[in-house]
Amino acid sequence: MRMSDTLHHIGSYLEHLVKARTRHGVHSPFVYELIERVLRPAPEMPEMAAIEALREQMLRSERTIRVNDLGAGSRVFDLPVRRVSEIARTALKPARHARVLFHLARYFNAREVLELGTSFGISTLYLANGADEGRVTTIEGCPQTHRIATDNFEALKQRNIKAVLGSFRQRLPEVLADLERLDLAFIDGHHAKAPTLEHFEQCLERAHNDTVFVFDDIHWSREMDEAWTAIKAHPRVTVSIDLYDMGLVFLRSEQAREHFVLRY
Repeated sequence: MRMSDTLHHIGSYLEHLVKARTRHGVHSPFVYELIERVLRPAPEMPEMAAIEALREQMLRSERTIRVNDLGAGSRVFDLPVRRVSEIARTALKPARHARVLFHLARYFNAREVLELGTSFGISTLYLANGADEGRVTTIEGCPQTHRIATDNFEALKQRNIKAVLGSFRQRLPEVLADLERLDLAFIDGHHAKAPTLEHFEQCLERAHNDTVFVFDDIHWSREMDEAWTAIKAHPRVTVSIDLYDMGLVFLRSEQAREHFVLRY
């Protein structure tokens, strides 16, 4: 990460701490219920323990892989050959954030879930367990990363995941064409403004009133801040929730248009 982005990241986090409210400052019944059922800490479940055991394996792995990074690039690394343990340490969503994905998929009974950016498949597995009666389609651009993820899916015998290898530009239109509707989209790939907004617009074509969008690292850089601002202003967006590390977006026409900054 460039020094300018590092300073921006620090500044945006301090701003978030000043603006963020707890559930007691929220007057929207929809958002209050979401905080209670999705965002607040919940007891660990057996499925999560198995996924976290996989995470620990990767954190201890001495294996190296050649990474074909099609996104905005790693925050830490510039070399094409990277250690699996170091990628796991810096790229995988923390368990606390991954649990939010699980509970979102479960709470909204998501049947068709899309993930842009599989990495090693940890967040994918959380989504797939949450959407246990549905399907998760996940797209990854790096062949060796994709292989590790599919091995992890097989290790846990998670059968409701469709893992797609290729660039978002090439594969996303194909994947969306295969979906009748999109219930939940986790956009965690290109951490740059233009592709983030492009993928959002593409996914909107399959979205409906109750679709949930989750954007990762919305304050990763000035560009992502700008992307998040544009997403909140989109005419189809009625409710947005800034969790700092992630942004939640809803299209519910029955909701008053409002933006929330929450501490959870």
